[in-house]
Amino acid sequence: MKMETLQELYVEQLKDIYDAENQLMKALPKMAKEASNEELKAAFEHHLEQTEEQISRLDKIFEELGEKSKGHKCKAMAGLVEEGKELMEEDADPDVMDAGLICAAQKVEHYEIATYGCLRTYAEMLGFDEQADLLQESLDEEKDTDENLTELAVSCINLEAEEGEEEEEDEETEKPARGRGK
Repeated sequence: MKMETLQELYVEQLKDIYDAENQLMKALPKMAKEASNEELKAAFEHHLEQTEEQISRLDKIFEELGEKSKGHKCKAMAGLVEEGKELMEEDADPDVMDAGLICAAQKVEHYEIATYGCLRTYAEMLGFDEQADLLQESLDEEKDTDENLTELAVSCINLEAEEGEEEEEDEETEKPARGRGK
């Protein structure tokens, strides 16, 4: 089908983010389980609750438009989720894993921020003011989550991952050299 109007693009992008959010609903519990930092675990669990709300908002928009929510696979989110899955399969120090999980989560957040921002703008241009407000709520939540993840990363998680490296270096320098006599 050829897309000829902004409203057709709007609906297609709504379907894209709807699928993306549903993929994220499956990935977030796995990320929370893998996280060793309790604050990070709680952040993933909180974002899972927000994601449920965001899906509910999207359902309301689809209903108002008289459209079905299904029918579009978000390949971008599938790729981001796959990257996160590969990361979680790595044999990594728990602090390093947490830093990696934040990176994976922020990639997702930035994708969602871009999408919700465009959708909100489309809704405004199309005169769907209530839908624009719903999309703005989701956009605000995504931005807050991104900021919270950044704060967690810079205040403790990245520092803990770095400390692990320093401890490793210290242990290596403390080991006596092998093969040397007096």
